[in-house]
Amino acid sequence: MFFQIEKVRDVSKEMQPLLEMHWEQIALNKDKINLNPDWEQAEKLCDDGRLKIFTARKDGNLVGYFAVIVGTSLHYKDHKFANCDVIYVHPEHRTGMTGYKLIKVAEDYLKKSGVSLININTKVHTPFDKLMVKMGYNLIERLYSKYIGD
Repeated sequence: MFFQIEKVRDVSKEMQPLLEMHWEQIALNKDKINLNPDWEQAEKLCDDGRLKIFTARKDGNLVGYFAVIVGTSLHYKDHKFANCDVIYVHPEHRTGMTGYKLIKVAEDYLKKSGVSLININTKVHTPFDKLMVKMGYNLIERLYSKYIGD
């Protein structure tokens, strides 16, 4: 398994099938909210240095990704935060240490880049809390969601 940071424009086509699989597995309100990535916006964020995409590859094939948005907080301007946008490892590669190593590569890179805090959200219906706790993450918040569209 090989882990690295990649640019959106270089990995988006490969990410699309995994994103669709990911969406099928975890998305709520699928009957109202379709998967429709804004690759143009993602490229802009990547070019600005704010979007970081860490990938896991086996035999050159993309098997996982961890995307974070990096920036200062409105409340803590002296610190850079990395907030999870999306994290996924193909089910066939969840055994072993793939998820752990993917997150660890991101942690090491982000720490060297001056990030103080990483926030990773998990879905209540598909948690990976054991991994988060094992890696030293703390459960700090609950997020409630309600669809209010038409």
